[in-house]
Amino acid sequence: MPRSTLICYGELLLRLGAPGRQTLLQTPALEVHVGGAEANVAVSLARMGHRVGMAGTVADNALGAHALGELRRHGVDTRHVRVAPGRMGLYFLETGAGHRPSDVLYDRADSAFTRAAALDWAACLEGARWLHLSGVTPALGDACAQAAIEAAEAAVAAGVQVSFDGNFRAKLWEAWDSDPPAILRRLMATATVLFADHRDMAVVLGADCDAADVAGKVVQAAGHAFEAFPRLRYFACTQRVQHDVDHHELSAMLVERDGRVHATPVHALRNVVDRIGGGDAFAAGVLHGLLEEAPAGEALQFGLAAACLKHSIPGDFNLVGRGDVEHFLSAEGFHVRR
Repeated sequence: MPRSTLICYGELLLRLGAPGRQTLLQTPALEVHVGGAEANVAVSLARMGHRVGMAGTVADNALGAHALGELRRHGVDTRHVRVAPGRMGLYFLETGAGHRPSDVLYDRADSAFTRAAALDWAACLEGARWLHLSGVTPALGDACAQAAIEAAEAAVAAGVQVSFDGNFRAKLWEAWDSDPPAILRRLMATATVLFADHRDMAVVLGADCDAADVAGKVVQAAGHAFEAFPRLRYFACTQRVQHDVDHHELSAMLVERDGRVHATPVHALRNVVDRIGGGDAFAAGVLHGLLEEAPAGEALQFGLAAACLKHSIPGDFNLVGRGDVEHFLSAEGFHVRR
């Protein structure tokens, strides 16, 4: 099998969700999906035709085997995912309705991944052009934070470009004696592409973004990021307005180091099926554009279209291909494709 163009590093998870819009254990049944921020990106890019590999560790049991099988089913190379004693990380999802928001309950402590986070990065990165990481991994504990930093710095040393998604998870950081700004600064300093917004820069850099509107705040945040991180070339994020759990409006911005600002139109998302993984779908879409050497504005449009489509698909993975996203962008409407 040829080497992967892009490697995603992080924890594979099982998501246990209450059926429909029920509260957890309202009835004694749970729906199971495989997910994880980095795995979501890997699956999206593989389905768009890229050579993508996953790196990490899963439990040496039927749950770990199932998670690996799901990645392989979607075309992701798993040669760098180790199998080790321990448990799979879990999270429980209660999907909201109307004005009741969705809620996540994590059960990830002492998983096989957190117990064996470090990998042989010379082997994992051989032949790769990109490494994708997110802020979820360092939030899992000191060993995971050090492993993520080691991965990112090994990529820089090997001439591999780093994509980093801030993905700030307060519940995970608060579970241990952590220093999120210091850890995230080291990781963001390695990135060519940073998926973050003005709230992330407030946490990581203590940056004051006081513009009158969100777009202005994003431009200010990007400026702070470019000043702090000399390797950074692209700063991208989505903007979401929620009228209720089922009705959102989504748009996106990308700022380049030279000051060029790209923005998308606003898309109305009504009857949202599942928003989990939407940000990962956006990141994957933008990375797809960059891997295809598309102009930054086109990469942004593709990323937002992928994110919009993800909201129509149950589960963490965005099960669309390049053609589906291109059809969305063509504005050909919603007629049945025959």
